[in-house]
Amino acid sequence: MSERCTEAVGWVARWSLDHHCVRILLVRNESEEDPLFSAAVLAAAPDLAEMRERYPKLSELWDAIRGEYWAEFFTVQENSCGTI
Repeated sequence: MSERCTEAVGWVARWSLDHHCVRILLVRNESEEDPLFSAAVLAAAPDLAEMRERYPKLSELWDAIRGEYWAEFFTVQENSCGTI
């Protein structure tokens, strides 16, 4: 499991991929120590769509995560093209 960290508009999210599904492990405001949300294990972590529904005001953070996911996905696809 490789965790990623994304920051946007004063918020930080730790997330991981679970079979091409973005799972959110932690969300906190940069200026606060206590998290808004945290999941102890990947299996219990909600996906990006569920978090977008729960916390719609953090849409810029969710968009940043989505952008990082797709950038990584296309990089992996480009690097694997033409290989057998």
